Formats: sequence, C-alpha cells, structure tokens
Amino acid sequence: MGIITELKKGNIPPSVLKIADSENIKIDVLSRAILERTIVVTKNKKRKKVKPTGIGYPLKTKVNANVGSSTDKQDISSEIKKAIIAENAGADTIMDLSTGGDIKKIRKEILKKTTIPLGTVPIYQAAIESICEAGGIVHMTEDKIFKAIEEQAEDGVDFMTLHCGVTLETFERLKNEGRVMDVVSRGGTLLLTWMLYNEKENPLYTNYDRILDIASKYDITLSLGDGFRPGAIEDSSDRAQFHELSILGELTKKAQEKDVQVMIEGPGHIPINEIEMNVKMEKKICHGAPFYVLGPLVTDIAPGYDHIVSAIGGAVAASYGADFLCYVTASEHLGIPDFKDVEEGVITARIAAHAGDIAKGIPGAKEWDRKISLARKRMDWKRQFELVIDPKKAKKTRNKLAPKNKEVCSMCGEFCAIKLLNDALKRNK
Repeated sequence: MGIITELKKGNIPPSVLKIADSENIKIDVLSRAILERTIVVTKNKKRKKVKPTGIGYPLKTKVNANVGSSTDKQDISSEIKKAIIAENAGADTIMDLSTGGDIKKIRKEILKKTTIPLGTVPIYQAAIESICEAGGIVHMTEDKIFKAIEEQAEDGVDFMTLHCGVTLETFERLKNEGRVMDVVSRGGTLLLTWMLYNEKENPLYTNYDRILDIASKYDITLSLGDGFRPGAIEDSSDRAQFHELSILGELTKKAQEKDVQVMIEGPGHIPINEIEMNVKMEKKICHGAPFYVLGPLVTDIAPGYDHIVSAIGGAVAASYGADFLCYVTASEHLGIPDFKDVEEGVITARIAAHAGDIAKGIPGAKEWDRKISLARKRMDWKRQFELVIDPKKAKKTRNKLAPKNKEVCSMCGEFCAIKLLNDALKRNK
C-alpha cells in the first residue's frame, strides 16, 4: 500500500512522521499537502534503510546531486565515493546517471552505501543494453525499456526520470520554430533517435498506464522529465518547451488519479527574467505538482563557473516556488565532475535553496541567519563555525588568513566595525 493510499485510510506512515519531525511541520499540514499532491515523499517500498524525503511546499527546498559513470570514465569506486561525498555535503537526494561500465553494480552500491533517496533514468540502461545486445539504440524494444524500469524499481530506486512528454508532435514544433541547441536532454535524445528511426511514438507516452502500474506497485515517485528543455538562453520558453509541459500536465493528472506521486522537471537554460513565469506556468499546468529544476542556468557564457550561474537561477526559482534544485557543478559543459566539484556543487545549490526558503518564508530559514548574525556580533567564532553551511571551508579560510587579534578577521583587523562599536558601547556603560 502506498503513502497516499495509507493517508486516505487515515493511517500515518512512518515516513510521514519522520518528515514532519525533521522539518518541524505539523502532521496534519504535511498529510494534507501530500494528499493535495503538492508534496511527494521519495521512498521506494523495497528500500528499508533510507531517509524519507519530502519535496514540495511548505517544506524546505531540496537539493539533488548527480553522479555517474560515462563511456570515458568508468571507475565504479569514484562514483560511489562521489555519492557519499554528496550525502555528507548535505544533498537531500542523489541521481545515478551512469552510462559506462557496470551500471547495475554502480546503482546497487550507491543504494547500499548511502541513506538518502536515489533517482535514476531507466532509458539509459535500456539503451546501453540494446547497443550491446542488438547493435544499436534504434533496435531497442519497448519491453526492454519497461524491463529496465521494473528492474530498477525492484532494486529500490526511489524516484525515476521518465521522458513521457517527448512526442513526435512536440518535435515537429521544435523543428518548425528552430533552435540554436535543438535537444540537449540525453534521455530525450535517446528516445527521439529511436522514434525517428522506427517512425513510432514514444513508448513511455503510449504505454503510460504501464508506468503507473509499476510506480504504484513500488510507491516510486515519477519525475516527469523535460526532454525538450532549452539548452541555450536563445531557446528558452519556446513552443516545444511549453507543448511538452502541457503534455506533462495531462500525464500528471492521470498519475494523481491513480494515487501515483509525481513531480515535474524544468529548464534548463533560461534568462533570469523568465524564471518566475516558468515556475508559475508549471504550477498551473501541472496541478501544483512539485517543480524540480536543473539550475536553472541564467547565462551561457560561464563554463567553469556554472555552479555559480545555476545558484543564481536556483535561488530565484526557489523564491518563486520551485521545490527541488538539481545541482550543477563547475564541470558542467566541460567534463565529468571530480570529488571537489561534487562537494562544491552541493554546497552552492544548498545556499541557493536556503536563499529561496528565506524568500518563501519557510519556517526556520530566517532564524538560521539570525543566529549566525548574533554570533558574528558577539565575535563568537566557535558558534559561527557551528552554524555556517560549510564549517570546513570557513575554518580553513580563517586559519589561512589569521589576524593578529583573534577576536576579528584580517579584512579590517583593529578597525573592525563590530569590535570598535562593541568597545565604544562598553566604555559608555
């Protein structure tokens, strides 16, 4: 029995109790939001040792970290270590996007060695197996796709990205309008390659009820992927993007009617002035389902700094109601991220999420800032380091730039504004 079915019967599942406790939210408020489908709980029935995570309003904005091998980099141990680093850095979920080496082993090891929800993109496995077994992606069978979905569900995967809105009709709109970057979604492109060669519609769209049956069986959250997301600022908010979104809205309604939890993935590369509109469009068209955004990236000019670019977009998106930020690392558009990239990517996305939470008025968000400000006023460095989002880096930076007077930092030294005023107030008592 799934979480929604349990709640409808008046039962409170343990996962809901744990989320209510960890987020300091009343159980009746949380339960009502889950039933109204504005919050999803990412937890597969099969997975026992996992921290239940709620995504959606009025919970804190969550952060996902992508890891996974490629055809160029197939070191399983490195990807496992990245997953552990991401969890330790405060990621709320992990997605395994492996496409190289023993991808089944990587997935199972991540499930074994981490305690936060895991997401996957099953079409990757289906495509890779089809290349190995049949000689090409275009020879992939529909049963192969659904076998991969069921296998990953059985392994314990908590949420899945499925590009159900990639249709031939939407592709026609993309061609007619024209794009700088066409399609940048890997999952979307794999499906389109198959569809165009075989002259058939997307099996994830035509067999959507089959997906819902699997999701219901394991209580998996569907993350409906944005296969036509813009991959360049020039392509933002076009007909193809919004046509796909309208399809996802229809599919969201079907999932909700069958008590399957669903969230929607969003752009992508969009300018900062279009973020509010994109968030509000998703919430309206997709019946309030949680919004999961990649970034968004607000400019195309900064490879090497795209973790910062995405944090700018992520903070704005979260402030307008986005519920879930997928981190972007400094390696985005350049190569597979290393350990440092993963850690910094998580921290950067968490900062963006928290900035959004302050704007949304999420309980406890502003209080965190108040506590650190009071510690700063008292020049209580120990307390500051307990409160900062990355204590390790803060301590390292202070030690490297150690001032002569341990009360202050080396930026102002003896002319520290806080110290000068505190001293003056003490003398005037």
